[in-house]
Amino acid sequence: MTISLLDGALRVTIFYDEHEGKFEDNICVSFVEDCPIDEKVLKGDEVNIYITPQQARALAEALLAAAKDSEAGVGEAASND
Repeated sequence: MTISLLDGALRVTIFYDEHEGKFEDNICVSFVEDCPIDEKVLKGDEVNIYITPQQARALAEALLAAAKDSEAGVGEAASND
């Protein structure tokens, strides 16, 4: 699955890497940045991190919770007002 962020300048691709299947951290989160150098967020054009299934679930749950809070207008930022 690929998600485009920052007006298309950053692509995040998440996939199970079968070549890394023998390792516990075999889910790849790949960040590819395609923008002018002065707009870059990352040091490299492509950065890959590998996470475990448990970490992937925790990340997914955190994102879903933040999305739910955002849609409801609640959360850390809203509670500080």
